[in-house]
Amino acid sequence: MWPLDLYSVVCSTTLESFVPLFVTGLDLETYQSLSSLERVGVQFAAMLVVASVVLGLGQGYGLRTVTKSRRSPVISLCIGLPTLLVLSGVTATGYLIVGTSLGTFFGIVLVITGLTLLPILTALGLVAIGHAVAARFGADQVWIGVITGSVVAGLAGLSLVATAAVAVLAGALGVGAGVRVLFGSAGTTSPDERTVPPANKV
Repeated sequence: MWPLDLYSVVCSTTLESFVPLFVTGLDLETYQSLSSLERVGVQFAAMLVVASVVLGLGQGYGLRTVTKSRRSPVISLCIGLPTLLVLSGVTATGYLIVGTSLGTFFGIVLVITGLTLLPILTALGLVAIGHAVAARFGADQVWIGVITGSVVAGLAGLSLVATAAVAVLAGALGVGAGVRVLFGSAGTTSPDERTVPPANKV
């Protein structure tokens, strides 16, 4: 019984001090206090770092998500918008119950899950947008899509409305494509992977 009590005390103390500090450190007032150029620089650098790390560590899943987003963006958006709302709601719920006895066990899991998945999938959505824009000019490389997506994220920092719109669009696109890749990984994901049956012998 003692380890469980110790776990409850340590976790509740840690969560009550760390999670609110982390979240409030990124609140709207702090963001609004930055100048336009500062927001551009912060968003460009954050997008570039997150996208590079995600694509570097999870090349298979990340590249498939970007490809899926580009090939069928409408389907990804239709799936991603409601999923994004659910994931955001789950994260907010986890944050609200952190200080309760139930939140000691479940709150931190929900918060960490949301704060991990949302930036990663949003970054992949921005890479897909940047890749699509770069492909219009004949540059069809993923790394150029990363840079272009970072530029898009940075330019959106000039306006709070533009930042919110780009975040929702990229988040929905990335979440939708990520869900499709995750649940479709067991099946055929590209025409090259299809097995052609042999010709019937007479």
